[in-house]
This record gives sequence, structure tokens and C-alpha cells, in this order.
Amino acid sequence: MVEIGGKPMLWHIMKTYASHGFDEFVLALGYKGDYIKDWFYHYRLTSNDFTITLDPGVDPVIHGSNQLDPWTITCVDTGEDTLKGGRIKRLEEHLDGDVFMLTYGDGVADVDITKLLEFHNSHDAIATVTGVRPPSRFGEMLLDGDVVRSFEEKPQLASGVINGGYFVFDRAFLDYLAPAQDCDLEFGALQRLAAEGGLRVFRHEGFWQCMDNVRERDYLDALWSSGEAPWKVWA
Repeated sequence: MVEIGGKPMLWHIMKTYASHGFDEFVLALGYKGDYIKDWFYHYRLTSNDFTITLDPGVDPVIHGSNQLDPWTITCVDTGEDTLKGGRIKRLEEHLDGDVFMLTYGDGVADVDITKLLEFHNSHDAIATVTGVRPPSRFGEMLLDGDVVRSFEEKPQLASGVINGGYFVFDRAFLDYLAPAQDCDLEFGALQRLAAEGGLRVFRHEGFWQCMDNVRERDYLDALWSSGEAPWKVWA
């Protein structure tokens, strides 16, 4: 819920999916889960002017023309200390259909969600993970002797692919998980799936950036403020 450009990181991630027509979300809540519930519950009110009657039987009257996204959001408390695999398993009753998508809540990207899903549907593996080339945490200099010819802040690494999130799973993947608090995702289910040959990678060569510290938050906020946020793929 750390804000980029005045909106939580989670909102930016959801906007990416919604821009491709996917607007039904299930949020696996843990730490600060009540805060996330409160933000979405009051989002319609805080984004507009309104008149309220202090009678619990009378709904507020919304004034204004701020058009909000027609999302359906299910908030599920999956336990403050539950690892990721257990959280996903605890969402099972809220997941419809034979395929579902999943990502982390601490990074943004301009991943083409439509092509990602098409890629997943083109093979017979249970899962697809988006592979990205991470940006360096340090500036890179191109030198000519002791002359700096170029300097680039946070250049994208030329080699090495890491797990960038933005997964697609067949429903059968849920059988690899348990609702137990100590059931993890990467150390366990994904390792087993990879060993069985059931995991494919969708290569994303575009923008991807996690937000693990204040410096990365400030970097993303500056991109948004400049009007050049690469992950803003919506109108």
C-alpha cells in the first residue's frame, strides 16, 4: 500500500491487469490487511464528494464525475504469518475457472498480460512464470580511459533472467499447495513443478521494477511524476 503518485502500489498493479480486460481480483491479505480492506471499501467515497446521513440504513449520495474502474475485488484474510503457498491455497474457493493469474504486490511492469495468457494457453504445462532481466541497483558508466562516455542510472542487466511474478496457473496447480501456514510458493511448489517439467517461462524484455526500499520507491515516484512511467499502459 506504499503510494506511487498518490495511489498504492497495489492499485498500479491492478490497473495493468484491468487495461487488458481482467478486472476481477482476489487479494490475499495478511499484514495490514485491515488497512487494505478499508482503502478499497472507501475508495468510491474518497474519490468523490458525497453526502452522508448518519443513519446506517441510508446509503451515502455520491457527487462528482470521477469515473472509477468497475472492478470486482474479493478481500480474503489468509493469515498474517502464512507463507505465499498457503495464502494461495486459502483462496481456492474464490477462484473460478480452469486458469487463474497471480502476481506479487511489490513491483510494477509493462508486461503484456494478453500475450502472457496466450503463451500459457499455447503449451500444456501447468504453470507459466514471467522471466525478466532485473535493473541494476547501481549506476553504470561506460569509460574511455579515465573519461566517462556515458552514465546510466538503473540500467537493465544484459544477462540473467529472474522470476518477475505475473504467473498464469492451471487450476491443477492448487493441488501442489496446502493451506498450512508454512506452505511456500517458490521453495516447494514451484521447485517441484520445475523438476517435473511443468513450468514454462514467458520472457519479458520491457520494463520491470520491484520496490524493496525507499530508494526504489522514490525512483518509481519520480518516473510517475515525470509522466514517463513505463508501466502506465492504460489511458
